[in-house]
Amino acid sequence: MKIALLSYSTKPRGGVVHTLALAEALAATGQDVTVWTLGRGGDDGFFRPVDPAVRLRVVPFPDGPEHETVGERILRSIATLGAAFALRAADYDVVHAQDCISANAVDCRCVRTVHHLDHFTTPELAACHERAVVEPYAHLCVSAAVATELADGWGIKATVIPNGVAYDRFAATDPTARANWRTRLGRYVLTVGGIEPRKGSLDLLEAYALLRTTHPDVRLVVAGGETLFDYRDYRTHWERRAAELALEPVVLGQVPEDDLPSLVAAADAFAFPSVKEGFGLAAMEALAAGVPLVVRDLPVLREVFGQTAQFATTPEDLARELDRALTTPDPARRAAGRNLAASHTWETAAQRHVDFYRSLTVPA
Repeated sequence: MKIALLSYSTKPRGGVVHTLALAEALAATGQDVTVWTLGRGGDDGFFRPVDPAVRLRVVPFPDGPEHETVGERILRSIATLGAAFALRAADYDVVHAQDCISANAVDCRCVRTVHHLDHFTTPELAACHERAVVEPYAHLCVSAAVATELADGWGIKATVIPNGVAYDRFAATDPTARANWRTRLGRYVLTVGGIEPRKGSLDLLEAYALLRTTHPDVRLVVAGGETLFDYRDYRTHWERRAAELALEPVVLGQVPEDDLPSLVAAADAFAFPSVKEGFGLAAMEALAAGVPLVVRDLPVLREVFGQTAQFATTPEDLARELDRALTTPDPARRAAGRNLAASHTWETAAQRHVDFYRSLTVPA
């Protein structure tokens, strides 16, 4: 099959990580796969090398006017990707969009993976999100919890195909690289995903303030955070609150792809207090690395992680569970987490996608 996978970014967000890993695994089954995306800020490639068996189409997306709003940028993103893809759309047997921008760019004549459901206030983004949920002719979700949300909210039946995880990459990291992170950072709690509302960053900051009363030597380290959206006000609030609490978290930003596994593996605990998730790929990578995991108590994360994670709802809960993770080794939970991560392979995910694609009747 000739398959087009579409994303909106070249940066290491969860959906983009998913797209590239799935593309490579599909190509390994013998499929003809092309990944389409927008190259923002002059990007002409993805955040990591991609298997040459996968074709790449990175559509240039120049910076907009100085005062361009989020809504205007969304509409320009859709128009730019859509105009480029329209010239080649007839080449593909399957068009598979991974987000609302790319789904709208192909007029929703596509398979759509709904990674998670959001509630946007920007009118253009809200309309983009709604159309990309309702209009595609077939739907996938990476967890049953999100599929249930689709069924309950829109009456849409989605097929569930969980994410894979690059298990070996996180399970077997270089001891010297881990030691270098420990020398630089000391003991630390890590979160990956940047500083934004969906990631529960303010709750984690409040929890860290409480944790410091019993673990004054432990640092909070924040990695990642490349996003299309403008969270400057939230980030300013977060920084102001950190100053009020006399905290100095380490904000690394985007970490080079080769350095990320050792950063994760060297952590004393991994915090994942997101308020919206579809699967939790970064948290699954932490399990692969054997790092104690504390997550928000959400139905989707209960489904995905079961007994391998510790769950928290409030900042107080989060601080208490992080304290437990730092002070009470749990070899059985650690082994179960590694086993769970190892069970999620991209090879299995790709084969299930192939079977799903072959089952489809594509509308004329």
